[in-house]
Amino acid sequence: MLPLLIWILIFIISLFVLVKASDYFTDSAEKIGLYFGLPAFIIGVTIVAIGTSLPELVSSIFAVLENSSEIVIGNVIGSNITNILLVLGIAAIAGKKIKIAHEIIHIDLPWIIGSAFLLGIMIWDGVFTLAEALLCILAFIFYLIYATTTQQKHEDAEIKKETKDELKKEKPKIKTFFIFIISAFFIYIGAKYTVESVIKLSEILNIGKEIIAISAVALGTSLPELMVSVSAARKGKPEIAVGNVLGSNIFNALGVMGIPALIGTLTIPHSILVFGLPMMLISTLLYFFITQDKEVTRWEGALLVIFYIFFIGKLFNLF
Repeated sequence: MLPLLIWILIFIISLFVLVKASDYFTDSAEKIGLYFGLPAFIIGVTIVAIGTSLPELVSSIFAVLENSSEIVIGNVIGSNITNILLVLGIAAIAGKKIKIAHEIIHIDLPWIIGSAFLLGIMIWDGVFTLAEALLCILAFIFYLIYATTTQQKHEDAEIKKETKDELKKEKPKIKTFFIFIISAFFIYIGAKYTVESVIKLSEILNIGKEIIAISAVALGTSLPELMVSVSAARKGKPEIAVGNVLGSNIFNALGVMGIPALIGTLTIPHSILVFGLPMMLISTLLYFFITQDKEVTRWEGALLVIFYIFFIGKLFNLF
């Protein structure tokens, strides 16, 4: 019993360190990027979008290095399900209604559908190869090029641009560079012990590592998006978080799967194929149909949360 409690505590602390360090890393990287003249929108769709998925990416790389590659797919699919069902669901409930910007419908929505189904087809045979990884990374590069060259900007990027223009006037302090380096170190520590605790907990509880990854790790790494969504909803602007959440899902499916697979072939557990993957595709399609009228209502948000409760309950045989 004591070893279980110790490893649960290590898991919670290391996951918290990983998420917070990623937040500081992204914030300092934004300021440094602005100082060196990077356009605000490019920072928005690269540093910010990738930064929100940094915990998933780094922990996935460590999982491959620890010969526990099944954590990668659990992390990716779990995070994508959590982002759509829980984060967007609660944002819609808290904000009463989320308006979906024209840019999200025409840029992010086709890519989130395409990336989800591309990932689904690739892992259907139970293996994710190097060639498939390279194709995913290429697809993500195309997405970045498309997003940055289109004349229509993301609404959240436009809002961020105002603050970025102000930041651009100021030279980053030495503290900013110090935070950048220190946060990178803590990302390393947090990811290392997050993966190690998942492996230990799966051995103690005798459940698959992918089950812990698809539930607890995915929820933990999605908490920043959830907090941003709730905060924005309280200010009457829940739609601000939508662009980053969808961009995060696209990067998860293409980048977080593709980059770790450059190190070694990823194993896809049977439990992911029979339940996790269908749930990800269903949640993605559900979001697609809900947003056709360019808004997500409070009742539709409640439906998304109900799906998430079912998802977690089914994972642990509660239903």
